[in-house]
Amino acid sequence: MTGRRVVITGIEVLAPGGVGRGAFWDLISNGRTATRGITFFDPAQFRSRVAAEIDFDPEEHGLSPQEIRRMDRAAQFAVVAARGAVADAGIDLGTLDPYRVGVTIGSAVGATMGLDEEYRVVSDGGRLHLVNHEYAVPHLYNYLVPSSFAAEVAWAVGAEGPSTVVSTGCTSGIDSIGYAVDLIREGSADVMVAGSSDAPISPITLACFDAIKATTPRHEEPEHASRPFDGTRNGFVLGEGAAVFVLEELTAARARGAHVYAEVAGYATRSNAYHMTGLRPDGNEMAEAIRVALGEARLNVEAVDYINAHGSGTKQNDRHETSAFKKSLGDHAYRTPVSSIKSMVGHSLGAIGSIEIAASALAMENNVVPPTANLHTPDPECDLDYVPLTAREHRTDAVLSVGSGFGGFQSAVVLARPDRRVA
Repeated sequence: MTGRRVVITGIEVLAPGGVGRGAFWDLISNGRTATRGITFFDPAQFRSRVAAEIDFDPEEHGLSPQEIRRMDRAAQFAVVAARGAVADAGIDLGTLDPYRVGVTIGSAVGATMGLDEEYRVVSDGGRLHLVNHEYAVPHLYNYLVPSSFAAEVAWAVGAEGPSTVVSTGCTSGIDSIGYAVDLIREGSADVMVAGSSDAPISPITLACFDAIKATTPRHEEPEHASRPFDGTRNGFVLGEGAAVFVLEELTAARARGAHVYAEVAGYATRSNAYHMTGLRPDGNEMAEAIRVALGEARLNVEAVDYINAHGSGTKQNDRHETSAFKKSLGDHAYRTPVSSIKSMVGHSLGAIGSIEIAASALAMENNVVPPTANLHTPDPECDLDYVPLTAREHRTDAVLSVGSGFGGFQSAVVLARPDRRVA
């Protein structure tokens, strides 16, 4: 590593409740929820019938008819978010060496909606055992290969440097940022367009989560269905979305007069090597990721001003990360506000880690901690300060954001002001 410091200079978010970082921040800072009954298809046959959908018109957001035809919904999200992040950064990538500009995009389930729809077409609604490929969309291969997401973003921004898709389940959105930061630190790139995207609200995804009872059956009141850390929670709400960032080296960003949202000061990931969907209650792996990320950031535990939790709304996850916070931060965990934005925008699988990093950066920008919506009856085993219902003004110089994914993945990232306190 060269010791180069990496900062966020551009952010764009596509999330339920509104497209754009402004609409996103307005939603979460006001504690509103964007969860609703599923409208993309008839969910009557499923146990869970709620989701956090985005009202998204690709033409309205600048995609051409050919791009719309070629790209799955999640790829469309990624491209629109990438263009928005570059515009927000005020950086002219055309003036840079294209081989020094790279892309990392995270995704847990790739082109799920495209593949689901195309199978329906080529199988004539599931009636044909031998499907008729002549009815498939010409770009079906792009749906099959998640690497097409990174390729689409690279084409959209003119990046010819490292181009990668990171797929580590629900930590993909954090891990894609961590990988991009490493590329800049080691000198392999000067600018990275990095983030994640997922659009998983499809029958096949609902069926999979129904089978393991991970999603909530609270369809009678969808706006209150996502309840992280609440004693009445009974599963997460599926969502969709994307967040993409422009990352660059601090000195270069300052030299061009860029607005710096935050430094990506530390990152780490660990695995529990235990179970595909289960978590040990002790939270040791997440605690270790947090300790390593804080060490890389050269911050002591008292420097953490806010924790953006994974907070999925499943009992095992909420208790697991509560234990992890206590193990890694000690008594400071009880003095630190914690919240879960999944209570408002749902769980968009691989995309949510980047969306939560965006929330963390905007919390620093505004010195406001977004709340945990729908938290009326705290679980006694989740006894930290989870900022229930209403946002809180709070000076925020350093934020810890964490993620937990099927397969045992546990990731942590630390954002800080460049002039942060050093241990």
